[in-house]
Amino acid sequence: MKLLKELCAVHAPSGDESNMTNFLLKYIEETKASWKFQPKIIFGDGFQDNIILVFGEPRTAIFAHIDSIGYTVGYENNLIKIGGPGAKKGTKLVGEDSKGKIVAELNVEEDEHQFLTYSAKFNREIDRATTITYQPDFRETEDYIQCCYMDNRLGVWNALEVAKTLENGAIVFSTWEEHGGGSVGYLAKYLYDTYNLKQALISDITWVTKGVQHGKGVAISMRDSGIPRRSYLNRILGFAKESKIPFQLEVESAGGSDGNALQRSPFPFDWCFIGAPEDNVHTPDEKVHKVDIKAMVEIYSLLMKKL
Repeated sequence: MKLLKELCAVHAPSGDESNMTNFLLKYIEETKASWKFQPKIIFGDGFQDNIILVFGEPRTAIFAHIDSIGYTVGYENNLIKIGGPGAKKGTKLVGEDSKGKIVAELNVEEDEHQFLTYSAKFNREIDRATTITYQPDFRETEDYIQCCYMDNRLGVWNALEVAKTLENGAIVFSTWEEHGGGSVGYLAKYLYDTYNLKQALISDITWVTKGVQHGKGVAISMRDSGIPRRSYLNRILGFAKESKIPFQLEVESAGGSDGNALQRSPFPFDWCFIGAPEDNVHTPDEKVHKVDIKAMVEIYSLLMKKL
């Protein structure tokens, strides 16, 4: 889990993903020789901070977003949310501005109308527009991995694990997902126009709920705020049942991902969100069971061959 620990420590909130892009490009360059098949690496001009890996003759693409939630520093150390952080007062925050490294403390105040305001408690004024994120504290036990930003560094880690043996397929490291998206539409266009790709798997992390529990396998989402095409889901479920890989069915009325962005695009992509469930969502203590992590890698490796 050394790589996952390193991924969780990279500062890359939505809109400020370049650190993660550079980390991934360096990692891929250093390790791809050990992969079974060599990908074409697509990035740079026209792709912003996104990366696409193309292996062989792709039929299906894995989408894994590389950004996280966090905060933007406003006036007088006021904090503006990036995405939906759910940390409590006193949480340690980290970043860097023109004056140096920042290790601050989250302050939360509630007014008479129950309106919450957020600020960074620090010994000086932080440069306006600085992005700050949770201070990582990576913990591993026999059964669990726990840290900030398992969503979605674990989804990225999963995609990199699958890349080790992937013969035909694409892996997309996308941006902005936590704050409404914005990159998936043009990435989908490139894949559709260049490779006639129309199938996707969303490598992201979902929530522990009443119906989805720790240690019972990877969650295959039948719907959230978006509704994937049932015939595509049925194919996936057929392969999953034959495989004996542990999985759970997720059915939710809210939430979204790169899959929703694909569905809103003008391209005929089928998609399915498949991810391990986590507890303590969008906090510094996101927690995932190792059984579910193992099942996630196994189901992705299988589906990239079968679909």
